[in-house]
Amino acid sequence: MTRLQARLSRLPLRVRLVAGFSAASLVVLLAAGTFVYWRVEYALDASLDAELSQASHTLVPLIGADGRTSDPSAADATGVAWQVMDGDGTVLGHGGPAGATSLLSPGQLDQVTSTPRTVDVGDFLPASAEPYRLQVVRLSPSPPRYLLVGVRRDHRDETLRELLLQLTVAGLGALLVTALVGERLAQAALRPVERYRRRAAAIAAGDTALRLDVPALRDDEITRLGHTFNDMLTTLEGALDRERQFVTEASHELRTPITLLTSRIQLALRRPRTPEEHERILAELEIDLDRLARLSEQLLQLGRISGSHPTAHSDLVTVAGRTISQRRLADPGHAGDVTVTLPERQLPVPLADFEVERVVTNLLDNAALHGAPPVEVTVDEPVPGWARLVVADAGPGMPPALLSKATQRFARADEARPLPGSGLGLSLVDALVTGAGGELRLCHDGRHETSGRPAPVPCSHGPAMTVTVLLGTEDA
Repeated sequence: MTRLQARLSRLPLRVRLVAGFSAASLVVLLAAGTFVYWRVEYALDASLDAELSQASHTLVPLIGADGRTSDPSAADATGVAWQVMDGDGTVLGHGGPAGATSLLSPGQLDQVTSTPRTVDVGDFLPASAEPYRLQVVRLSPSPPRYLLVGVRRDHRDETLRELLLQLTVAGLGALLVTALVGERLAQAALRPVERYRRRAAAIAAGDTALRLDVPALRDDEITRLGHTFNDMLTTLEGALDRERQFVTEASHELRTPITLLTSRIQLALRRPRTPEEHERILAELEIDLDRLARLSEQLLQLGRISGSHPTAHSDLVTVAGRTISQRRLADPGHAGDVTVTLPERQLPVPLADFEVERVVTNLLDNAALHGAPPVEVTVDEPVPGWARLVVADAGPGMPPALLSKATQRFARADEARPLPGSGLGLSLVDALVTGAGGELRLCHDGRHETSGRPAPVPCSHGPAMTVTVLLGTEDA
């Protein structure tokens, strides 16, 4: 069966559709033909059986104990063939077309009980010379006596053979028509698929601006496939555009530290240097290498986050408090720049501990680099089912043009170009939050930019620059 399925699977789809349609039609035709043949055969046999029963009722009273009829003329008037036989198959009496040769064997007679039995003698195909339909009645059990009443089946068999021939011819004709119709239907149904295939081949060859021609006034499986394919192409084209933009921007950002490194090394090699000068040059090179390493690490983190789904959970309150405490211990001189407000209860979120640490660290770095103290960090549950992390600073905020694209990779204000950083911090936060089914909000002076799944929480309308992270606690 597996080998047959493998062979069938290698056939063209149109051939398989036509074969399946023809096979289903064949089953239906066979079932219908069998039913018609059975009904006609039943009606013809019922007519013969009625004639046999009537003849039996007439002949039984006329048969004596010795097997001879008391009124031969009345027996012959029934118009049927009849025989009286004993248990050995010996013909004791006969009349009508039946001769002295027994129509049934002793073994067949032994199967007859008190209930009359109907037996067909002679083949249906090929046609027998003397086809009979017999009704056998047991006259007495001891000594055994049997009455055989029979009528010829010539007319009945001829009618059935003619019906069988007509059903076969009509069935083959109907099967041929259904196969032709099925082939036309399959060809018409697969024509749009072939058209889509040719268009897809053109798109794969490099013409990415092409789209499938989908009829606007139709809504079936093929048109829905076309719409889905077009949507997929649009999504892929957008992803490729973003990828090209990312590569371009990454190349631009990586070019600056690499150029600085090359220039410093070339400058250092122009003349002999003292050990102190070498140490100063190495310190400068270490700064550039550190910037390059941080940029590479952030790019790797963005690559790991893209397309991932949250599989771990953590407590936002515990991780945020721990991260801020570690930050204060690492930089005690600026420990007072950050104030934190945490609730007493836990708030589970669909992010791992290190992902929450990355979100908090990036937001605090962004506020420290581009904002001004004091920086206020608040963690609460504004509505049931949602956890909120708010980082606000007293800095000048973002201009409207930058606010709308602040979560894009390498997005930086012109005045921030000389400052450390690569413009990837908010991109990492946005990727983590939206990947976890949350929402990221950037608000400043009444202007708001959001990304991710909208949360049922109002935005902040204060003048301070605030970054709000909203995560569903029910997902954790």
